[in-house]
Amino acid sequence: MIYDITQELFSCAVWPGDPAPCREILADIEKGDIINLTAFSMCAHNGTHIDAPAHFIKDGKTITELDPAAFLGDCYVARHEGDVTDADACAILKKAAAVNAPQRILIAGKATVTEAAARIFAEAGILLLGNESQTVGPEIAPMAVHLILLGADVVLLEGVVLSHVPEGKYFLTAAPLHLGGCEGAPCRAMLID
Repeated sequence: MIYDITQELFSCAVWPGDPAPCREILADIEKGDIINLTAFSMCAHNGTHIDAPAHFIKDGKTITELDPAAFLGDCYVARHEGDVTDADACAILKKAAAVNAPQRILIAGKATVTEAAARIFAEAGILLLGNESQTVGPEIAPMAVHLILLGADVVLLEGVVLSHVPEGKYFLTAAPLHLGGCEGAPCRAMLID
């Protein structure tokens, strides 16, 4: 089974203050044009997207400098509500290791990764951490969690849709668009069971 865990772009969640995706129809067969043609503009962090270290770290890696291995491979989907504590992070990593999927972790539910949990994930050397919110850290102050994770080269996959995905092991594909020099990029994220 394949689970699409990507937000639809033009109706996606948008971080406060970021520009929302905008679509412009350039040509329309219904209006007599010979083709359909669309242009769009958006923030690199709208909807389901990848954060590279350059998002918060001066001279950090950009999207094009990230190792593609982070976006493809076995992952573990864990369900959690509320703050993810250091003890919660340890429990999630233990479950992921038990099914041989310790490098990529997705957290389903209305969860907020705390600084203590971020340190546990960073110290574990995971490649990718994802969640359903538009940020992995607290919405009122996401910087510290981002600095911990991105500083350890943990790629962040934010804004995934996991409400229809049972907890467990999957194969993840979430390659970002090849946006040269950018600190983030939208992606099409899917899980294969």
